Amino acid sequence: MDWITHEEDVWFDFRGDSPQQLTPGRYYKGTVDGFAEFGVFVDLSPGVTGLLHRSELDRRLESLDWEPGDTVFVQVKNIRDNGNIDLGWSIRQSEREFRGARVHDPNSDADGEKITSTDDDDGPVKTKPKGMSSSSSSSSRSQNGEDEATEGDETVSASASASASAEDDESASDSDSSTAETPGRSAEQVSESESDSDSDADAESDSEPESDAASDSEEVPERVGIDSLSDRVGDTVTVEGIIESARQTGGPTIFELRDETGTVDCAAFVEAGVRAYPEAGEGDVVRLTGEVERRRGELQVETEDLTVLSSEEADEVEQRLDDALSAKARPDGVTPLAAHDPVDAVSEQLLDAAEAVRRAVLQSRPIVVRHAATADGYVAGAAVERAVLPLIEDEHARDDAQYHYFVRRPLDESVYGMDAATNDVTRMLQDRDRHDEKLPLVLLVGTGGTTESLDGLGLLGVYDAERVVVEAADADEEVAEEAEVLVNPGLAGADAHDLSTGALGANLAATVNDEVADELAHLPAASYWEDAPESYVELAENAGYDAERVRELREAVALEAYYQSYEDKRELVTDLLFEDGVAPGAQRSEGDAVDSDGLAGHIAEQFRIKLDDEVETAQANLETRDVEGVTVAVLDADSYTHRYDFPPTSLLVDELHRRNREGDRYVTVAASMDELFVRSTADIDVRTAAEAARDAVPEGGVTAVGVRENRIEFLSGARDDVIDAVIDAVVDQF
Repeated sequence: MDWITHEEDVWFDFRGDSPQQLTPGRYYKGTVDGFAEFGVFVDLSPGVTGLLHRSELDRRLESLDWEPGDTVFVQVKNIRDNGNIDLGWSIRQSEREFRGARVHDPNSDADGEKITSTDDDDGPVKTKPKGMSSSSSSSSRSQNGEDEATEGDETVSASASASASAEDDESASDSDSSTAETPGRSAEQVSESESDSDSDADAESDSEPESDAASDSEEVPERVGIDSLSDRVGDTVTVEGIIESARQTGGPTIFELRDETGTVDCAAFVEAGVRAYPEAGEGDVVRLTGEVERRRGELQVETEDLTVLSSEEADEVEQRLDDALSAKARPDGVTPLAAHDPVDAVSEQLLDAAEAVRRAVLQSRPIVVRHAATADGYVAGAAVERAVLPLIEDEHARDDAQYHYFVRRPLDESVYGMDAATNDVTRMLQDRDRHDEKLPLVLLVGTGGTTESLDGLGLLGVYDAERVVVEAADADEEVAEEAEVLVNPGLAGADAHDLSTGALGANLAATVNDEVADELAHLPAASYWEDAPESYVELAENAGYDAERVRELREAVALEAYYQSYEDKRELVTDLLFEDGVAPGAQRSEGDAVDSDGLAGHIAEQFRIKLDDEVETAQANLETRDVEGVTVAVLDADSYTHRYDFPPTSLLVDELHRRNREGDRYVTVAASMDELFVRSTADIDVRTAAEAARDAVPEGGVTAVGVRENRIEFLSGARDDVIDAVIDAVVDQF
């Protein structure tokens, strides 16, 4: 029973019927039962199932190549009182990697009996990398004790069998003894023998150089594109490209290689769990030769040789890949949803932004979309999401790829500040270090266009995360220097006063993927609270969304944007904007009642009730002033609103201004403890107003922090003086 002291080297076949019969610490052979977002369920015997939690894995759960029904090896770590079984990861995933096998059957006399190996070698082909001599391979095995016979040994590795075969061949023929290490010969003797053999080979080379050159030329396989490998199964080929990732499994090292035509996994094997080609890593440009095979339906190259290319050769390959990627990623042209001058003015920038998004998909880089948690922001973000997800699904076979490679993270405000940037950088670095993820493309829609966002954009830039800013309102030139792409009609010389973030985002989405353009037709109109361009109104009507239906969508999204504002609510927003009752092309007849039983109608009704109640209270408590002929309505938002309930102050002041304004000289101000919002019938520069207020009340700490939403912050102790100073500064701009 000496094997009991070496249980970590033995796998067990469990034939019991109760979790309590398992022995913690042992490795068991099991069958994959299914997957959950938190791990893998593994059957150890009929009716006995354990959980291998994702935290126990040495890789991302999504990258695990197991399928239901696969045979796997796991370690039992703990059996809980309720019968739940906690499993641990095993780096060894084939019988041959263990030193023996035993029956674990507490219900019969067979308990502890040896098992004859049944391994059918369904794992990767174990090809020894070029340059690994048989002597070094044998030495490595000896150091690990794998070539020493023990009572618990039940399997013989293929390499050990090869050594035994070589020993038999040596006794039969002395001529073969100079090329392989055999028992009884020292490493020095082998080295001398190999040296003599090399000298003989050199002599032959000197005498017949042309013959050898021809032979070498014939042995170099043809370089092919990865997209052609499906027609070359069984052939030995050469591919050149960039290593996208390198991960170590319990058996081979897996290199994900990308060239100008696609990606493929390449398996390289030294011995179980040992890193092959440690000099090659992510980002290296390599030339790889190997045999094309299919494993579990997926193409894989069994690596025979891998070389990291020199700088000059690498530059040529990278340029070839970059040219091909740009040609594939750049759309043929902008797909405008309707005629709109501000969109036409930024057609080239839209193409640049669309190319950046499509490149990220092709490069398997995550896309992080940041937008304001408003109806306008959600419409823009959802439009981009609608366009990108099909591209991700086409590029990646994984069922969860759309969640893995695309995420929306709404912002409570239209500034991309250090708080949001720190959140994004922390996540991307964790994903890079823990899961070998690439750094993402950060797409800022309706946020990030002003100097208030430069610190956040700069932090992303320190880590070389690509930044694309899509801003409908006026943007600052400094942002163009910080971001890789800036889409902004104002900087392009266009008048964009009637362009919403939702409209610009929807046009970008249609350019990214013109196949979904029809599905986006109603979104621009839904992003305007009032004065939507007629071209977008007609576009929505033609798609089956009349004015009432568009209003429902806008109000429903605005309400849902407020609650759980930091969540993307992907499925709910999709149901609201794309799946809520009106089929594309269907037109509601004039006079037909709005279907309030639909999702959007139901939520819009709640929106209206909550907003009307708040507006009624605010209206009764508005302070009206006449300042130099300008009517100014002031709301004490702390005293006469529910600050932590819907609607937010920004939305409330919008509604108050729409309902109360008279003529073209009207200003609405809503002030809380340390911030205020300004709405005006005249175009105002909130930065200029804040600077004037700061000069008037130097102790007030006045700062314009939300240029798009005309928001000013100040110190609460100077609240009354700051409000008066801001009003004076705004009136001065009429």
